[in-house]
Amino acid sequence: MEYIIIVVVILLALLTAGLVVRRKHNAEIGRLDKEKLQIQHYPIFEELAKVKALNMNGQTEELFENWRNRWLDVMDKQIPKVDEMLFDAEEHIDRFQFKKASTTEREIEQQLTQCEQVRVQIIAELDELIGSEEKNRIEMEQLKEYYRSARKTILAHQHSFGPALEGLEKRLEQFSPRFEEFNELTKEGNYLQAREIVLQLNTEAQEIFNLLNEVPTLLTEIQTKIPTAIHELRNGQREMEEQNYYLRHLELTEYLDALDNELITLKTAIAELNLQAVSPRIQEINDEIDHFYDLLEKEVMSRKYVERNCSSMFNTITEVMRLTKDINNEVEYVQHSYRLQEKEAEIPKVGLKHLEVLQKRYEILSMRVQEEKSAYSSLQQELTEITEEIERIAEEQERFSNQLKNLRIDENKARTDLELLKRTLQDTERLLNRANIPGIPEEMDARLEEAEERIYVVIQSLQEVPLNIIQVNQHLLTAKQSIEETHDKAQEMIENVLIIERLIQYGNRYRAGNRQVHESLLDAEDAFKNFRYVKALEDAAKAVEMVDPNAIKGIEELVQEQLLSNS
Repeated sequence: MEYIIIVVVILLALLTAGLVVRRKHNAEIGRLDKEKLQIQHYPIFEELAKVKALNMNGQTEELFENWRNRWLDVMDKQIPKVDEMLFDAEEHIDRFQFKKASTTEREIEQQLTQCEQVRVQIIAELDELIGSEEKNRIEMEQLKEYYRSARKTILAHQHSFGPALEGLEKRLEQFSPRFEEFNELTKEGNYLQAREIVLQLNTEAQEIFNLLNEVPTLLTEIQTKIPTAIHELRNGQREMEEQNYYLRHLELTEYLDALDNELITLKTAIAELNLQAVSPRIQEINDEIDHFYDLLEKEVMSRKYVERNCSSMFNTITEVMRLTKDINNEVEYVQHSYRLQEKEAEIPKVGLKHLEVLQKRYEILSMRVQEEKSAYSSLQQELTEITEEIERIAEEQERFSNQLKNLRIDENKARTDLELLKRTLQDTERLLNRANIPGIPEEMDARLEEAEERIYVVIQSLQEVPLNIIQVNQHLLTAKQSIEETHDKAQEMIENVLIIERLIQYGNRYRAGNRQVHESLLDAEDAFKNFRYVKALEDAAKAVEMVDPNAIKGIEELVQEQLLSNS
């Protein structure tokens, strides 16, 4: 009985699954049938009827027959085939042959896709044909209007087109036969071929439009503006050469002669309507002409600069050489009292050698100016370089002169600083002597002795003749660091002594009741008597910290207040 129930359950499950799958296939068949009906009932012949409004000749008639035959093939062959496959698919589903049903459904889908592609292609070609007819009609009217306008422009402004007039007229004459060809193709129903002519004429019209705009402008440049500029440059060159300007380095005459010949070539290119190379070259020529104007103007400005500054340069060199010689003499005098580094002592001598070279350069420059056989721009450049070099030497000599003058000031400052350091060391010794301390540790004695030795070294260096102020300042800096460090250490030691005394006083109240405190205080007192203040401070702090850790900070604050009030 149990086996029978299991078999029944399995059969029911299979039946249920089969019914579900069959429902899905039925739904798919319904969708495919709907797509077929949409294709079958599409009003394609109504769309094709639009063609009858055109000239049903030639290409139009051929296209119409092609579209009609292709769609008849779809309706008479492919759609019936789809109907058969739909019927077969339904039988497969009814018999639960789902694999065969799926295969048939895919074939139906492919067949319907092909039918839809045919429909879409026919509509697209139809729209293109009808659209071409409308675009052709509108654009051809525009082209004819443009043609008439261009003819009027050429006739009214023949002189503006010069040698290009004949070429432009020939280009326009090509429009008339193309118009006639367009009309013939349209009458014959060859609208797509007529469309190609319209597109070609549009391109040609745009080119002619550009030519009508550019040719007069380019001819004006070549025939008027550039020749005028050439004439002005030639006159300017001649006038400047009459005023003794040297302009051969510019090679202006050679350039202008070559430009005259090039203008003839450019004019020929315009006559041939070959403007691609003409327009950018004219821009280059204008830039080159502007450059030559700038060069001529530069020569004028350079001449003014040379005439204004050349003669005064002699006095400048002479004055700087005099000052440098004075500084050199001052060096010899200063070296009796102060020691200078060899490189520093050579500064005036090196400056004099440079000035002698610059003086020779100036003499040659002055001769070139008088001969008037050199470009003023090169003369200005040479004069500017000499001027800048002289100014550099003058600034260097002035800095060195100020450095020499500061030697006496530096010496006096060093002596003043030495006296301050002496007083600081004396204050430190008095501070230690007045302090109520058991004695001075060996380390502090060594610091004091070292500080005194540093001061002695500074005194000795100040007594040297000639005086080496750099060495004096180095010794002075070392002494200052030593004395300031000694003074700080002395203050720190005195402060520690006061803290130790107060810590011991504070800790005494706990000695009787705490043996560890008592022993630490004994160690602190022993170290204190032997001038080991750092060790004494550690032991005293250790003892007080055992009984009252917060007391140490309070004692330190009290000592600080005491020191501030004493100071």
